Amino acid sequence: MARYSGSVCRLCRREGTKLFLKGDRCFSAKCGVERRGYPPGQHGQGRTRFSDYGVQLREKQKVKRMYGLLERQFAATMKKASSMKGRAGENLLMLLERRLDNVVFRMGFATSRAEARQLVKHGHFLVNGKKATIPSMLLGPPAVVTLREKSHKVARIAGALEALESRSLPQWLEIDKDNFAGKLAAMPVRDDITMPIQEQLIVELYSR
Repeated sequence: MARYSGSVCRLCRREGTKLFLKGDRCFSAKCGVERRGYPPGQHGQGRTRFSDYGVQLREKQKVKRMYGLLERQFAATMKKASSMKGRAGENLLMLLERRLDNVVFRMGFATSRAEARQLVKHGHFLVNGKKATIPSMLLGPPAVVTLREKSHKVARIAGALEALESRSLPQWLEIDKDNFAGKLAAMPVRDDITMPIQEQLIVELYSR
């Protein structure tokens, strides 16, 4: 399955905000958005004016890239969110937050969602005691995510856990660093997402 393999810093610059795709680099002075706060390309520093459709498209692209989904995956998630009770936009974000790769990232086992997705695919985690290798697996309370014993000494994971103190842990998650485990204490809610996302624009885009 094809995935973007270019510079992820260009994606952040294209959307005009940090998507935190590069781990610790996003928190340093080397961040692409900090160094060059304008879109990439020859005409990046020119004035850009978007139509209503363009604004909606950019918001969808921002969220899709933030969570690392392909177009078909994102559209399927949006369709599922629309069929659920409540606001479709909020349902979409909650489905994205409950993905296993996102939960692993939020718990601090990885410095980015891309890294978390790779670690999950390589079989480093257990969900409720069973091996889980599907990044899109949806979790709900009281699911317990545990790092496999043979993976306790993986340098990437150990380094990510050490850096967890500089990141805020969502209220719906609990982490036990000593035992390399985390738990979903509750379902995520809209207030847990602090990134500047206007989910209603995405709903309007798919309603066209």
